[in-house]
Amino acid sequence: MGDAVHQLSRAAGGGLNTDVTIYVPRVTRRGVASMAMSTDLRHRLGKHGERLAAEHLTRLGFEIVERNYRTRWGELDIVAFDGTTLAFCEVKTRRLTAGRGPLEGLHAPQRQRVRKMAGSWLIDRTDRPHAELIRFDAIGVTIDANGRLVSIEHLEGAF
Repeated sequence: MGDAVHQLSRAAGGGLNTDVTIYVPRVTRRGVASMAMSTDLRHRLGKHGERLAAEHLTRLGFEIVERNYRTRWGELDIVAFDGTTLAFCEVKTRRLTAGRGPLEGLHAPQRQRVRKMAGSWLIDRTDRPHAELIRFDAIGVTIDANGRLVSIEHLEGAF
């Protein structure tokens, strides 16, 4: 993030105008020094939620086929298969706070990106399982302040 530049004019002796350039540091949430630690904490929270979601899917009888598949559109969190259904799962993890659930952050543009990433995965993985049904699931994981699981909300065929 660069600096914001403000141009000011002021009278300097005898009405002569002189331009004064003031460099003001740009203050953004990303520009704050403590955000590096905060970003790392968010990353760890997300990975913890993905691990809990994978365990949940395994309990339901799914085999985890792939995790964190990288594409040019982003990262596909989990691909799971139960012998019939191939599920592309988007995992959202939040800390326990009043009023905001983890799945509220799953908006239309992100759902579209997940579809693109799934298409890329299907093309790239020639050794993939052949499923009768392909679906897109959303899994919301809520964690308390101590890192313990509060709830898992699994919407099968969410989008």
